[in-house]
Amino acid sequence: MNPSAYGPVGIPKPAARRLIIAITGATGAVYGVRLLEVLRDMPAIETHLLVSEAGVLNLHQELDLDRKSVGLLADVVHNVRDVGASIASGSFASDGMIVAPCSMKTLASIAHGMSDNLITRAADVVLKERRRLVLMVRETPFNLAHLRNMTAVTEMGGIVFPPLPGFYQRPQTIAEMIDHTVGRVLDLFEVPHALTPRWSGLKSDPQ
Repeated sequence: MNPSAYGPVGIPKPAARRLIIAITGATGAVYGVRLLEVLRDMPAIETHLLVSEAGVLNLHQELDLDRKSVGLLADVVHNVRDVGASIASGSFASDGMIVAPCSMKTLASIAHGMSDNLITRAADVVLKERRRLVLMVRETPFNLAHLRNMTAVTEMGGIVFPPLPGFYQRPQTIAEMIDHTVGRVLDLFEVPHALTPRWSGLKSDPQ
């Protein structure tokens, strides 16, 4: 036992906040990478990363990145086949999980409780422990199966968060649009940030 890890009455001291980040095979790998970049600069948050095989392909296709370089942005990297990893258990304390981006295959597996790899198992754990699960689903247009799966996840307590850009702040670059979306996701976990201006109301009506 490490005495420094315990308080005066033998109760473990709070550890760093933990967030699980998964990158799957939908387009939009930049959202997961940007989340990791932002969280890397927050020492109070420990990130656990999962990248599916299709996610690795998209990292290369969209960003010219590989699994190793993205893994360097996270505190802990898990193999998606390792269903015995720490994050596969409800006893692993976390603030929740973000799937960024979330493919329709991953959405379907989560919606139907498949737990066929560590990504979907970790999501299942987050749901059963009543923690926050955010799925940044990427597909267009949606078919009925997609919509029903999103409804099922929402009914289970998850949050379906398509990464749709907002234009009311008049973004000038793609990076600004990405940061706006990433900032909105971090808001769901009450993570302070300065990625995007806060809405202060409509401008006065020009006459």
